[in-house]
Amino acid sequence: MTFELPKLPYAYDALQPYMSAETLEYHHDKHHQAYVDMLNKLLPGSGFDGMSLEEIVKASYGKNQPVFNNAGQDFNHIHFWQWMKQGGGGKKVPGSVLALINRDLGGFDKFRTDFIEAGKTQFGSGWCWLTLKNGKLEITKTPNGENPLPHGGWPLLGCDVWEHAYYIDYRNLRPKYLEAWFDNLINWDHVEEMLATAPK
Repeated sequence: MTFELPKLPYAYDALQPYMSAETLEYHHDKHHQAYVDMLNKLLPGSGFDGMSLEEIVKASYGKNQPVFNNAGQDFNHIHFWQWMKQGGGGKKVPGSVLALINRDLGGFDKFRTDFIEAGKTQFGSGWCWLTLKNGKLEITKTPNGENPLPHGGWPLLGCDVWEHAYYIDYRNLRPKYLEAWFDNLINWDHVEEMLATAPK
């Protein structure tokens, strides 16, 4: 199986002014493409070829770091592009998702604060997540290309806090990026889709 870079679900300039066309071009066309290319190069003879991307992420964790890094980042970015849309963000949260946020995370406002804080406090490169694990929502963070999958979780929402995700637009102001991303770009419909497809 050969993995391919998915097309962006919107134009490069669709997320401006919160994420520039230049950022999307570099992030999607260069960084994500590099993860896909390296994964395809590493898979033959690795014992993971023929598996789905999700299966590779879980199976390679702790066993083959180069494969895990690139498979994880491919999975993360496939969804990252879909977790954003023009005119997104805000409190337009589907009822099924909001009910769980209220039940497990103390309501929307607390969830927003805690999610942004997770992204701010992830040291170095990584991601912050809204994770479904054992039937409950958690806010988690992971280093580098890691995600909730090998830890028994399912990502409902993830934000990339690698510098290449925001440095062109926000320089060193990661908190400003996280706030703008949360309030203006989140595609809550994809969060709802991730909830609906969560492993039972």
